[in-house]
Amino acid sequence: MHESSSEPVNGLQWFGKELEAELRHAGKSQSELAEAIGYQQPYVSKVKHGHAMPSEYFAESCDRFFDTSGSFARLRTRISRRGHPEWFVPYLELEERASRIRYFTPFLVTGLLQTWSYAEALYRSWSPCDSDETIREKVTARMSRQVIRDRPSPPLLWVVLDESCLHRMVGDRAAMRGQMEHLMTVAQTPHVTLQILPYDSGAPAAGEGYTLLSFDDPAQDPVLYAEVLGEGYVIDSAATVATGADGYERLCADALSPEKSLRVLREAIKEFA
Repeated sequence: MHESSSEPVNGLQWFGKELEAELRHAGKSQSELAEAIGYQQPYVSKVKHGHAMPSEYFAESCDRFFDTSGSFARLRTRISRRGHPEWFVPYLELEERASRIRYFTPFLVTGLLQTWSYAEALYRSWSPCDSDETIREKVTARMSRQVIRDRPSPPLLWVVLDESCLHRMVGDRAAMRGQMEHLMTVAQTPHVTLQILPYDSGAPAAGEGYTLLSFDDPAQDPVLYAEVLGEGYVIDSAATVATGADGYERLCADALSPEKSLRVLREAIKEFA
């Protein structure tokens, strides 16, 4: 790996600078790299300029392209873990490998769909004594998780949001409008299904949020993930996972269809105009 003349200020920029240096050293262009590893040029550009977290596959592909000894993969692992609490890392590793992610949240937009402003407002509320730098590091870490949606073969993401998520003021009106617009955009991508659980659906099939992860790897059993008071728990008990899956099916049945959910989102955007 090679040093750069300007000092990066965060992990994403470190990776981008190293990528830029390797391209220059190898005499290769950004377009040549994109074509060789099967990624679109805009994505490669974002990574090179420190605006996007590289996926695990992207980092490994860079190591093969530049014939390095795993340098990009190791650097990517270091920066992807920074900013996350230790108890969250086991789940994070599973999330990156999941082929199907089902998420229910009763009061907040899930981290995989949050905007920067929305996530920043949450962290400032949760950790009011943290410095701006620490908040920035935490938000960057959360945003970095979203790179799984940009993979060549992204996981199927199915999200059920309680209607209260669309009206609870997180940040200011501009932050909320941006979040609602982002949900609209993401909900219309092929690998994402978004359903709103309306107020008039009655008592929900679950009172707390949780996540179900499934995998293509036959050696990896499905898991359920839940958080309680700032601690996360990965549960692989077949009975618990089955109970969670049954509850999720009832939540989906009670929720609005994806098409009707988009209409509700459009109204939410108007609310924050």
